[in-house]
Amino acid sequence: MRKITFLLLITGQIAFGKVPFWSKTGHRVIGEVAEEHLSGLARRAIDKLLLGQSLASVSNYADEIKADSVFRKFSAWHFANIPADKRYSEVEPSPYGDLVTGIQECIKIIKDKNSSQADKAFYLKMLVHFIGDLHQPMHLGRLEDKGGNDIQVQWFNRGSNLHKIWDTNMIDDQGLSYTELAGSLPKLTKRQIKAIQAGTLSDWVAESQDLANTLYDSVEIGEKLYYRYSYVWWDTVESQLEKGGLRLAKVLNDLF
Repeated sequence: MRKITFLLLITGQIAFGKVPFWSKTGHRVIGEVAEEHLSGLARRAIDKLLLGQSLASVSNYADEIKADSVFRKFSAWHFANIPADKRYSEVEPSPYGDLVTGIQECIKIIKDKNSSQADKAFYLKMLVHFIGDLHQPMHLGRLEDKGGNDIQVQWFNRGSNLHKIWDTNMIDDQGLSYTELAGSLPKLTKRQIKAIQAGTLSDWVAESQDLANTLYDSVEIGEKLYYRYSYVWWDTVESQLEKGGLRLAKVLNDLF
């Protein structure tokens, strides 16, 4: 029954365009932050694979290919639905894959000496995006409401939902380019950066899930949200973008 429900979820998201993602700006910010923290070795290897493209410029690639049915199998890799009272390790893995297994598969292929340069480049672009998705907490939301997509609210008198608030509304309403937003993030010490980059993928998943569970309590269905919500939560948005970029850099530095 659980597998059937998951399949229906995926089908519904593909059909109605609800597969979740950070806004384009959010993903580019994460790529920009990561670029600033690459080792020289990683920078050279990535530059060679991406033919000079920046991490920011490829950060939305995994969303851009969604319209092509050839890449449909990757749709489930953008999220992982976890019950509020469970950890990811306690939930039966989906046969279609999810955000966590997607990240692991990307890393595996990039590390494989037998992988072609084309495959490495493809999965590198996907990895950049998925590490970003991992830090949008509603990507670790609950199955029954499609990661907050069914939690309907009003954003400045416009129809929205909890997922979209965190994906797009708060970021886009700042009116900043990705370079402006990346440049305005808090300046961290080396010790703070090291602390953020510490831990494992499982630790980062649990952290995002905990935040997602908190965010479910931050709104009521049908609530009208205005400046106050962004004022309360904007620091968290910035923190998640910065964590995403720093941890992406850590993963890439370890890979290359």
